[in-house]
Amino acid sequence: MLTYESISPLFHKWIEILRLKNIWDIKLELVDDENFRKTGDFKVDPDDRKAILMLNATNPKQENMEEVIIHELLHLKLYPLDQLTEGLIDGHYCPGTAEYNTIYTQFMTMLEQTVEELTKCFLLQYGDNKELSYGRCKTMKSFNELYDGLKSL
Repeated sequence: MLTYESISPLFHKWIEILRLKNIWDIKLELVDDENFRKTGDFKVDPDDRKAILMLNATNPKQENMEEVIIHELLHLKLYPLDQLTEGLIDGHYCPGTAEYNTIYTQFMTMLEQTVEELTKCFLLQYGDNKELSYGRCKTMKSFNELYDGLKSL
């Protein structure tokens, strides 16, 4: 089980590396709740520049918590751009429409891919544990399973 003592040094290390220390007030919170399904998440007060990084202490899906910390902190680093883009989407598309859902899904997918790629770069350059997590892959279908039931060409 994840403990504050084991994860706090990594949390503080990455706040420094990502230059968030004097921009945001960030609190680390370990969530000990079986219903918390994410490995990491944030609660953000953008007006006061405060944030709580929540890490799943009970059943994380990822093996490398340093990777999770970097990923979540990069979301905070990119938060202004994220909010600007979401505002532009909201201003140009009507929520609930197919167009809105398409552009919003594309944005969120690209945001996650970008954050994950940056996470890998930082982890491989500065990480204590450079091993990438493959925890999410364990729950996904294999390549062959994706094609089960499709007609042969």
